[in-house]
Amino acid sequence: MQYKSVKGMEDILPDGVRIWQEVERLARLELESAGYREIRTPVLEESPLFVRSIGEATDIVSKEMFTFEDRKGRPLTMRPEGTAPIVRAYIEHSLNSVYSEAEGLLYYIGPMFRAERPQKGRSRQFHQIGVERIGSRSPQVDAEVIIRLDRLLKRLGLDNFKIKLNSLGCKTDKENFSGKLKEYLDGNKSGLCDDCKDRIEKNVLRVLDCKSETCKAVLKNAPDMSGSLCGKCADHFAAVRAMLQVAGVEFEIAKNLVRGLDYYTGPVFEVTHQALGSQDAIGAGGRYDNLVKELGGPDVGAVGFAIGIERVIMALGDKKDILKPKIIYFAVLGNTARDRCLKLSEEVSKSINDDPCKLKAVVLVGLEGSSLKSQMRNADKQGAKFMIIMGEDEIARGEVAIRDMETKQQENKKFSEIIEHLKNNLG
Repeated sequence: MQYKSVKGMEDILPDGVRIWQEVERLARLELESAGYREIRTPVLEESPLFVRSIGEATDIVSKEMFTFEDRKGRPLTMRPEGTAPIVRAYIEHSLNSVYSEAEGLLYYIGPMFRAERPQKGRSRQFHQIGVERIGSRSPQVDAEVIIRLDRLLKRLGLDNFKIKLNSLGCKTDKENFSGKLKEYLDGNKSGLCDDCKDRIEKNVLRVLDCKSETCKAVLKNAPDMSGSLCGKCADHFAAVRAMLQVAGVEFEIAKNLVRGLDYYTGPVFEVTHQALGSQDAIGAGGRYDNLVKELGGPDVGAVGFAIGIERVIMALGDKKDILKPKIIYFAVLGNTARDRCLKLSEEVSKSINDDPCKLKAVVLVGLEGSSLKSQMRNADKQGAKFMIIMGEDEIARGEVAIRDMETKQQENKKFSEIIEHLKNNLG
């Protein structure tokens, strides 16, 4: 019997892993430089944590969680998102008192799990890079987190993405708006899908998150949240927008943006990219001022975001190849060249990969006894940027032939010139 991976849970093969490693490296560089510290939580949590935080009427809890009982009958869930586990860890380990003002700047990188229908950019095991900033209700923190998101995506090489912004207001604002929205939707039920007809009674805000085109058409004339914001929440939202404008972060207001998680209050945001088609969200986030207290912690504000690694890589398209290390292939012809090549290839690798945090180039050496044609074919198959040809004649002249595998141009270089030439032309 031939075994295959579980549906919706995909292998990441070695060539792809190099891109993932660079995405993770750049993310860590961006976030660590801003004072964020990595936290790693288990992939399994007690199920009530997600039911209480995300919301029982959400699609995630009602339809998508991988939940089972352990041997003692306790309900466990494979984490469908990263915020609730981090808030749980923040409370459990009293991080508000352990690390002083740095305790609330946290980030994570890891897999999440949802039992959705597998489709392009949406797997049952997916991976996120996320940020949680816990401890402040200041609009400055909202703006800083969104600015950090903007900078992170640009550092990863992404452009032409859109940041969509809205505010849900405080708990009272959400309740007032929910009433207005329910009244409107009750009068327009005929245009809604069956799920949204059910959502009207259970959690009316979830209708705004529906992807059905018929529901979107109904919502075009629905009341928007801005008319239900209290003065304090309106001022908070205005301050966030003003700071983003000063920072040069482009955004647009999306009146129906609510996010699919019940714990959000205040400003919420989503990042989309046209390269992803109809499922165009790359990441999202927002403020969740009540969640820490509701889960048994201190009464502190919080805001965060998460981006999907798979979706970022998809949106990068051909640009993702920039994230791969270049390949330098040494073609060896003869025993004398073999011995000299082993030493030279190590010198090249050490000199070019002088940054301990970044792999700039992979240095490969051809097999002894293979013909030049065979080694050239292998170098091409490996995707080599440069091929360095070392034979008896080259050794005698104290030089090598360096072939650019993309342009097919070839030139001779002295041993002392090889490293400088590669550094200047690797890109």
